Amino acid sequence: MRRKLVAGNWKMHGLKADLPQVAAIAEAAAAHPGVDVTLCLPFTLIEAGAGVAGAMPVGAQDLHENDRGAHTGCISGPMLVEAGASVVIVGHSERRGDQHETSHDAWAKAAAGRRNGLGVILCCGETEAERDAGRAERIVQSQIEKSLPDGASGEWLTLAYEPRWAIGTGKTPTLEDIAAIHAIARAKLRQMVGDAADGIRILYGGSVTGANAAAILGTENVDGALVGGASLTAEKFVPIIAAAARAG
Repeated sequence: MRRKLVAGNWKMHGLKADLPQVAAIAEAAAAHPGVDVTLCLPFTLIEAGAGVAGAMPVGAQDLHENDRGAHTGCISGPMLVEAGASVVIVGHSERRGDQHETSHDAWAKAAAGRRNGLGVILCCGETEAERDAGRAERIVQSQIEKSLPDGASGEWLTLAYEPRWAIGTGKTPTLEDIAAIHAIARAKLRQMVGDAADGIRILYGGSVTGANAAAILGTENVDGALVGGASLTAEKFVPIIAAAARAG
């Protein structure tokens, strides 16, 4: 039985004034021990966030594929670990779209995360144009195939399906569509890593809220949620954690 995971992605939000929200979310996480909860903070808040998060792990939203070097403005795995991160997101659709990152980039970054002992949340998902063209399944399969690093297992890897068109838009796929893509993703993982696929959690992300979390988290092969805007405050995030606890 895979434990539910609810991961918050603060994106380019968060200052030290927001640390009480981290503490309040950590308190709620402790009250729901059957659910794994993490917050992926901006780099500038990781150290301070880890200081108020108690047992709740905090993470990062990206890392460079190299551990050091002449890469102005980039953050390496060892830097994240030193700051207090234990998880990192790679291949997020906003980086694939805005920073033109490829599946090969996601593969290299996932490998860097594992190399440095970080849990990795590897994202995949189609654009609205790709879905409208009937290519969603093929896009997700291709991204998994090209992004999945060697030795993938649930001990350190989580997959997140985030349709790009659902992120921050208030739109979500139907539950049937979510179940279909998650089943395809599970089958692709089994094809690539065999029985180890059964231990890899697959999260859904894209306009998850307290209002729709219960239905989404109750869908087959949905092992949790990757949450954007609704993770910025305890008021909005805690109901999603509670929904995961009921679904778990």
